[in-house]
Amino acid sequence: MASPPANGDNRAVKTLRLSVNPAHLDSAEARQAISEAARILRAGGLVALPTETVYGLGANALDPAAVARIFTAKQRPAWDPVIVHIAGPIIENSMLDALVTGVPASARKLIAAFWPGPLTLLLPRSAAVPDAVTAGRPLIGIRMPAHPVAFALIREAGVPVAAPSANTFGHISPTTADHVLEDLDGRIDAILDAGPTQHGVESTVLDPCQSPMILYRPGAITAAQIANTAGQVELFQHAGPLRSTPREAMASPGVGLRHYAPRARLVLVDDSLEALPARLAAIAAENAGQRIGIMLPDELAAMALPAVEVFSWGRWAALDELAGRLYAGLRALDAQGCTVILCPLPPATGLGAAMRDRLRKAAHPPEE
Repeated sequence: MASPPANGDNRAVKTLRLSVNPAHLDSAEARQAISEAARILRAGGLVALPTETVYGLGANALDPAAVARIFTAKQRPAWDPVIVHIAGPIIENSMLDALVTGVPASARKLIAAFWPGPLTLLLPRSAAVPDAVTAGRPLIGIRMPAHPVAFALIREAGVPVAAPSANTFGHISPTTADHVLEDLDGRIDAILDAGPTQHGVESTVLDPCQSPMILYRPGAITAAQIANTAGQVELFQHAGPLRSTPREAMASPGVGLRHYAPRARLVLVDDSLEALPARLAAIAAENAGQRIGIMLPDELAAMALPAVEVFSWGRWAALDELAGRLYAGLRALDAQGCTVILCPLPPATGLGAAMRDRLRKAAHPPEE
């Protein structure tokens, strides 16, 4: 098994594609695929795996050399910490115990309510955790994925799995195996292909060790759910502009960064559904001469928009549909050669808050 070299040669590794049907994990084919992926992880290799949020790029979180390969494959800077995924029982979890020095009462309430699921908790790291995992910070982000393939793989491997999103750094996160291969084919050892992911946006990230608790990244587990379960929570407020290269290690994955970005220039439109047709048409006219793509809600499918590429995004009121198709739509419009993508901002409730967070980071202009 080879690992990708630091010079970014994209032809150094033959990436193995292993298909798994999540509904038939007891089949011989599924067991063989998961067993092979687990073997690669134990040997220090890289495996892209499906979670209920996005596809992650996994490595043994307790193996510094394996974690370093994640950063090389993704071209990810060392100041950006990664999330570690665990499996097993909720109570008396040996993987969790190996990674942390303590779990506060608020975190225990949240674990009982939302694990397995799309909630990452920042907890005091143990000495066993390599510095690269946390970017040298004292807290480690941990979650237990609900996706049956991810859970089965981690349990079979028997090691906690560090797994940021399986894409090149700063690019659109992957929600299908094909998205992963667009960015990382030839850079990683294997991918477990289990079809499209469910939620389509990354996990909620929370620091439960402070009072009030700090919500660093919104996701499918909302601030209201967290507050109702474990007490007061405040949204992290980043001081200063978004940056591509911060001055110090990030306190949490995904904060203060231009991220999730398509190649096209992303233009956000914050208005009611009723006002969107006129706004979209006006902005399209302002960008005449560009190849324009639009993330279009289903309710606006009949609107006349000549000379644009349209991605049918989903029903405006169905935030789960919009979230599940967000990254796929941005990638599809990029693939069609769009130079400008117009995207309405969903309502700021539930998953809408998570989508607005990602879209605002994606639309931020790169540093000069």
